[in-house]
Amino acid sequence: MPKPLFKTLPVFIFAGLLSACGGSAIIYENGDSAPSEHRDLSNVPDAIPKTEPRSRYGNPKSYVVRGKRYYVKDSNAGFTQRGIASWYGTKFHGRRTSSGEPYDMYAMTAAHKTLPLPTYLEVINLRNNKRVIVKANDRGPFHENRIIDLSYAAATRLGITASGTGLVEIRALNPAAPTPIQQVQTPAAVNTDNKTLAPNMYLQIGAFSSQQNAQGLSSKLHNAAFARTAITTASSNGNTIYRVRIGPLSTVDEADQLVDQLASLGINDTRVVID
Repeated sequence: MPKPLFKTLPVFIFAGLLSACGGSAIIYENGDSAPSEHRDLSNVPDAIPKTEPRSRYGNPKSYVVRGKRYYVKDSNAGFTQRGIASWYGTKFHGRRTSSGEPYDMYAMTAAHKTLPLPTYLEVINLRNNKRVIVKANDRGPFHENRIIDLSYAAATRLGITASGTGLVEIRALNPAAPTPIQQVQTPAAVNTDNKTLAPNMYLQIGAFSSQQNAQGLSSKLHNAAFARTAITTASSNGNTIYRVRIGPLSTVDEADQLVDQLASLGINDTRVVID
């Protein structure tokens, strides 16, 4: 009898810094946390990309979580993505991941909704340009505004454990010729003083080929008191795309609150974008 695809569903919402027996620990609303004991993780080595067979249990054609169907990609070739990263820790330490491997919060691993398992990824913190290489061997996170769940070790090296989330770019690596981290160009913008600038975060409500449709949605949002709504344009295959966005947003919490407010209006097809 085949093993279930999921044993746990790692969805984490940062609750704050709380006191714990034996020291201070980061606690999540679902009971997950960072370890209370201090361990120096600054020298934990990156995952080493290697050619491996696809996981027998972690790659169904599709699967359903909380009524939403996710489709697993056939390939990770050329895959890049920007968005919000979260992390998971002690609650899932030692439990079976979707690929069948035990979760080790001190190893350089991650969970992704749709990439084939395993996939090796370079993850870049867009606020400080710290980079790690992780092995995606699990499914998640099943929060609409998160693109990847990092192990505690990976999140620590990227500097996002205290905040609970971070703005990242992820890039799939080819095990046959992985790109060395130090040779990848800095993704964040740089000003004339050669200082890295913080990326801008927006909540995209829709993208249209029709300017009239974009203006209609924008007007609806303005009438509902979403004052920072704007229409931006982009080019795709020679065609102009009109994107309706709210922002820039200052925090991940603000993005989450906007998603809830829009859902109350029946607007559910939203996503965080980072420029």
